[in-house]
Amino acid sequence: MTPPAGGGGKGGGGGKSKPSGRNLSVRVRTARRRKTSSTRWLQRQLNDPYVISAKKDGYRSRAAYKLLQLDEKFGLLKKGLAVVDLGAAPGGWTQVLVTALGPRGKVLAVDVIEMDAMGGAQTLVGDVTDLETETAIRAALGGPADLVLSDMAPPATGHRATDHLRIIALAEVALDLAKSVLSPGGGFVAKVWQGGAEQELLAAMKRDFAVVRHAKPEASRSDSAEMYVVATGYRGGDDA
Repeated sequence: MTPPAGGGGKGGGGGKSKPSGRNLSVRVRTARRRKTSSTRWLQRQLNDPYVISAKKDGYRSRAAYKLLQLDEKFGLLKKGLAVVDLGAAPGGWTQVLVTALGPRGKVLAVDVIEMDAMGGAQTLVGDVTDLETETAIRAALGGPADLVLSDMAPPATGHRATDHLRIIALAEVALDLAKSVLSPGGGFVAKVWQGGAEQELLAAMKRDFAVVRHAKPEASRSDSAEMYVVATGYRGGDDA
């Protein structure tokens, strides 16, 4: 199996959506100047099967498996598609896209922070809440997109209700952008954190897409409120 693009890893788990093999638990000692919360995070990372598999399979992040699992469930990725990857850094989803879409596909990876270059993908640094970035995305595409993906998330404040509303606002921005670049029949996927306001987002999506669903991939942490809204069959509109 072909290794993912831009990975630099040894193995090739290009299309596997679940970790495999036996993993030994790692215990982290708390250093004098390390906070207990930091130690817990580090210990969770070291023992996370998806983190371990991402290193083995050559993916830049464990998030790659989320997209692989969403694709398994919804059949989103096909050869030759033009796809916009919002919130792309460090590039886990972009790697999956480059491999899945093949040489005839077009991958535009967008993030507010710069991402290491990757063969088979075009990268763009910009804030999607800025109209100049939307203009740059349209120019880089050079035509309509078939799929817009958003794995964007705001910096966490620790206040769950606030964080929920902020990620919904980002998903709404991504949806507006998708409606401006998608071809009829296109699709849209966005990460949200559950909390109530996602119902309004789903209702808005249903007005413009034939089918709207949601799912929590196995690779999402069990204690996380994370889920993904998935819309297909874009009906088109004045902006398309």
